[in-house]
Amino acid sequence: MKKLDRYGYLFIAPFWVVFLTFSIYPVLLTLYYSFTNYTGSPGEEVVGFANYTRLLTDTYFIEAFFNTIKIWGINFVLQIGLALLLALIFSDLRLKLKGLSFFRSFFYLPNLITISSVALLFGILLDWQHGSLNMVLMKIGLISDPINWLAEPVTAQLSVSLILTWMWFGHSFIIVMAGVSGISTDYFEAAHIDGANRWQMFTKVTLPLLKPILLYIMITSLIGGLQLFDLPMLITDGIGSPDGSLNTMVLYLYNQAFKYNNYGYASAVAYGLFLITLIFSAVVFKGMFRKERATQKGA
Repeated sequence: MKKLDRYGYLFIAPFWVVFLTFSIYPVLLTLYYSFTNYTGSPGEEVVGFANYTRLLTDTYFIEAFFNTIKIWGINFVLQIGLALLLALIFSDLRLKLKGLSFFRSFFYLPNLITISSVALLFGILLDWQHGSLNMVLMKIGLISDPINWLAEPVTAQLSVSLILTWMWFGHSFIIVMAGVSGISTDYFEAAHIDGANRWQMFTKVTLPLLKPILLYIMITSLIGGLQLFDLPMLITDGIGSPDGSLNTMVLYLYNQAFKYNNYGYASAVAYGLFLITLIFSAVVFKGMFRKERATQKGA
């Protein structure tokens, strides 16, 4: 039996070979490069913490950090707000709306479109001279002159945030509705009998019971938002125009590595991004459960 047990290692060996080769090894190699001045050619020199020291004072990276937070923040507020609003409507016992399965599929559909197709689509819609959005707004009289949406920092960041909201709110809606479906209808019926209105049932019943679901959505959205790269890369010139407003942290990392060949510094940026993501996630997680513990002690 002991000899037969050893054959089990043969079955798990392919996984470990692939995992160590394509996951662990690149992570460790990137960590090593972050302490060097590696530029893609042999002969790198170890520079210690020089790359990390530079990262702390790099105004372009700090600007990219705030750009990323602003784009993600607007997107998250709109995304979760829209998902909760739709969940409030579809879970209302008085309205008793039908067709939830259809709307879940319909709202989730943008999430299935490839990001390159989305960038091409909205690049055409937001075109300054021939874009459909400007034509519609001018037709109904809301604007008199066409707006170059992707040429001004504020409108460019807002446009990217709205596109991300359109892509991801269906995903958040499905998760929120799954959480709402897990709440017993007895709570809502009891609140309805006690005379609670829709807003009171939502704030006093639905939201407290959805806290774990909302925490999951927020953390996963934060991790994805801090890694924002593909849409700003494809919808502009690839370097964060206009005026660096769409230069996110991952886009900055990409350009440092593959445009300027600063692989050592780009590796330090990658680990800086990892630490930022870890800190933000820990703060959000601890903050939400601290409020819950405080509420339980008060009760």
